[in-house]
Amino acid sequence: MWRSCLRLRDGGRRLLNRPAGGPSASMSPGPTIPSPARAYAPPTERKRFYQNVSITQGEGGFEINLDHRKLKTPQAKLFTVPSEALAIAVATEWDSQQDTIKYYTMHLTTLCNTSLDNPTQRNKDQLIRAAVKFLDTDTICYRVEEPETLVELQRNEWDPIIKWAEKRYGVEISSSTSIMGPSIPAKTREVLVSHLASYNTWALQGIEFVAAQLKSMVLTLGLIDLRLTVEQAVLLSRLEEEYQIQKWGNIEWAHDYELQELRARTAAGTLFIHLCSESTTVKHKLLKE
Repeated sequence: MWRSCLRLRDGGRRLLNRPAGGPSASMSPGPTIPSPARAYAPPTERKRFYQNVSITQGEGGFEINLDHRKLKTPQAKLFTVPSEALAIAVATEWDSQQDTIKYYTMHLTTLCNTSLDNPTQRNKDQLIRAAVKFLDTDTICYRVEEPETLVELQRNEWDPIIKWAEKRYGVEISSSTSIMGPSIPAKTREVLVSHLASYNTWALQGIEFVAAQLKSMVLTLGLIDLRLTVEQAVLLSRLEEEYQIQKWGNIEWAHDYELQELRARTAAGTLFIHLCSESTTVKHKLLKE
């Protein structure tokens, strides 16, 4: 699936078969990125105050227990999730903390808190519109005009994903070298709005979160449909940066940390989407039976 010009190496990055010479790469048209997914900004760290983490099932879903205390949201609501699988994943986040609780590593917990408290009071239609809006600034739809090696790289790596999305959803998605970005047909928006309406509000929170990490709705759809792995989607979202790193070198610690953080957030968001969608699917099946 992953094309030959990108591969993971040394914890993440290498562009293959690209000449080191040639003109310096220009920056892409630089879209104005919409506001990121509006999740809570968790506190940084605190000393671990519990020994054991467990799960119990209540009337509203599955709850997380820290010793004998039930986990609460920032708005003091009972922390309850819709599926046992999601509860296990969240409990694992809490159980994996060592002497210090590092909240900034607990992406699933943060997404659950956002879904439960809904701090910006957005409804399902607003969440869908926020996700579709990423099409206007989609990373893989903005192209450079030079150097030719980067133009070719974008064409070889991004075009197949766009063609896949067009065929998968029966839509038209164009690319552009203009700073104004591509023109997205109204029909494309309508189709994607209809598709996203099949997800529940929890999953939509995750979709917006992942799109904000990748700065791409198309790559997010590829992840949800299992057309891409997390590693592939992240590398595609950083294609120009990876090109520049190969050409000019990297600041090892900074770039490696940034890459790993992006992978972690994207992986957590993708898992969150699937676990939340899974709950809805199971309920529908049970109702049909």
